[in-house]
Amino acid sequence: MGPHADVALTLVLAAAFLHATWNAVLKRSGERAVMMGMIAFAHAAVGCGIIAFVAPPAPASWPYILASTVIHWFYYAFLLASYRLGDLSQVYPIARGSAPLLVSLAGWHFAGENLSATAWAGILTISAGIMALWFGSRNGRSDSGAVAAALLTGTTIASYSVIDGLGVRLAGSALGYIGWLFVLEGAVSLFIFYRARGRLPTLAHRFFATGLIGGLLSSTAYGLVIFAATLAPIGPISAVRESSVLIAALIGVILFNERPWAIRLACAAVVVCGILLLTVFA
Repeated sequence: MGPHADVALTLVLAAAFLHATWNAVLKRSGERAVMMGMIAFAHAAVGCGIIAFVAPPAPASWPYILASTVIHWFYYAFLLASYRLGDLSQVYPIARGSAPLLVSLAGWHFAGENLSATAWAGILTISAGIMALWFGSRNGRSDSGAVAAALLTGTTIASYSVIDGLGVRLAGSALGYIGWLFVLEGAVSLFIFYRARGRLPTLAHRFFATGLIGGLLSSTAYGLVIFAATLAPIGPISAVRESSVLIAALIGVILFNERPWAIRLACAAVVVCGILLLTVFA
């Protein structure tokens, strides 16, 4: 795997923990929309720092940046709806697990990509884990809404993943692409703050600091994965990255006391296994 493999895998494990943690911060917040606005604002601040020091992306990549920006706005909306309706240990595995599933199915259906038997096994395993998270929960109506919102979140993750994968290849400057994407993503914070303008003065300074920290955790997680990809093969990196599904499930059942705990941890593990079959071993 190379001399820097241990460093790379450590960085990706840290990224998985950070990604699960900022989602937990958002879920736990009493003012989730404003918290999301602060996270997006922190992204924009990081983006401004990036674009000040790197080359701008090539013109051919700008349609992809703009398309990804709009999709990210929908991602924020669906993620907020997911955490309003469902638990972290339910929503996070569904959203993260459905994304690679949808990308693979779209490639197979629309682009005629051949899927191996291992990939199909991964698709079936992820689907089984998601269905178990749905039917194995205790509250039928609210869980149906949470599952639907989580699947829509996964759809946006799949969409911007494909678009960014294409766009960054045309950018000529990966950091320039990421920086401008972060900056334009941050525009959603202005919309959120305007809608919540009456409540903003009542929120404690600690709340805003927590939101900024959440945004820094999110952007740092993204950067760690990108950097790790320069040190080690993508297969092991992808495998360790998906540990965030189990980390989020553990946070939900241990810190947030979400129940039923046993089936949710088991389903999260099933989803992780399916993702590995689909993205690493296929």
